[in-house]
Amino acid sequence: MQIEQIHVKNYRVLRDAKLVLSSPLTIIIGANGTGKSTLFDVFSFLKDALAGNTANAVARRGGFQQLVSRGESGPVSITVKFRESGGRLATYVLEVASEHGRVVVTKEVLRCRRKGKRNGRAWYFVNFSRGRGTAAITNDSRYGGEGIEESREEYQLEDPSILAIKGLGQFREFPVVSEFRSLIEGWHISHLHIADARSNAEAGFAEHLSPTGDNVAQVAQYLYEHHPAQFKLVLDAMKARVPGVKNIEAQPTADGRLLLRFQDGSFRDPFLARYVSDGTIKMFAYLVLLHDPSPHSLLAVEEPENHLYPSLLGELIEEFRAYAQRGGQAFVSTHSPDFLQGAELNEVFWLVKAGGFSEVRRARDNQLLRDLVDAGDNPGALWTQKLLDGANPG
Repeated sequence: MQIEQIHVKNYRVLRDAKLVLSSPLTIIIGANGTGKSTLFDVFSFLKDALAGNTANAVARRGGFQQLVSRGESGPVSITVKFRESGGRLATYVLEVASEHGRVVVTKEVLRCRRKGKRNGRAWYFVNFSRGRGTAAITNDSRYGGEGIEESREEYQLEDPSILAIKGLGQFREFPVVSEFRSLIEGWHISHLHIADARSNAEAGFAEHLSPTGDNVAQVAQYLYEHHPAQFKLVLDAMKARVPGVKNIEAQPTADGRLLLRFQDGSFRDPFLARYVSDGTIKMFAYLVLLHDPSPHSLLAVEEPENHLYPSLLGELIEEFRAYAQRGGQAFVSTHSPDFLQGAELNEVFWLVKAGGFSEVRRARDNQLLRDLVDAGDNPGALWTQKLLDGANPG
């Protein structure tokens, strides 16, 4: 189940930005200040709003007036289109506003086309406003069929800033709501910090890399013990890409911590993580993340090229693509033409500023770019030649 379209309105510099996606890997480029980080923050906002409520998610971003686009009163609107497990296109719409100084959900809708109906009335799974609304009780095989009407129940939420999908998604009666809630809960927005990845983690159990990477030793140990084939792929990739790396292990200490130790073929004793280069640590952390046996439903990573040699970036984009093809839809922003060299044109979007707000452009919609790629050019070279108007690298 993957996102096919995102439409954001009145969210900081994204006054009206739409991405129509045709690939499980999406690469976002653009000059500084064009809204790449803001786009990724939309994912974080939805996940924060689901985990707590929209009021807290807005407060974490400085309040509604700091979140809403300059000169606009709102509402902030986020629309996500995705394929539910039955194969039909479902649409989730969230609108958040400030009323009398209080953040409220003014509209929350989850709907889908009816079976066999290209036009006409949609099937509404959830239809809420300001904490009140209805939800359709159905089973997955019947909803929206010919002559079938919704069995609707009315609900009142405790707080008008709570998402309806948060509570309703816990019940079997609302399978598509539950699917969408699980989709958001599975999103992983990476904020990998080199210093955290070097830290000596507390011994314990961790299946997935944390957003900051501070548990990379625990996850490496988990892969080694429970998924040795995946760990071997990580180790083989490190050997191929980082000169001298012979082995990597997570070694427990007497005080209950785990130390990452990197074995260099030139030395008998391995190095602790704090003594290896930033690039080595970062490459290892990304490989651990991208070889997760259970990929996140969505992975968002900003500027993975930092601290890495340009020659490694072509292989890194292949790792992201393989991750996305295994079911973990991936969004990556980059400032690196070297990274973009390995991209396919239908994966690339760029942001440009116009009148103080961001516009989204899709590379495959540009006939000149399509012709040049068909003739043998790659998107990274075209970016360097400034043929992606308004998206100068750097």
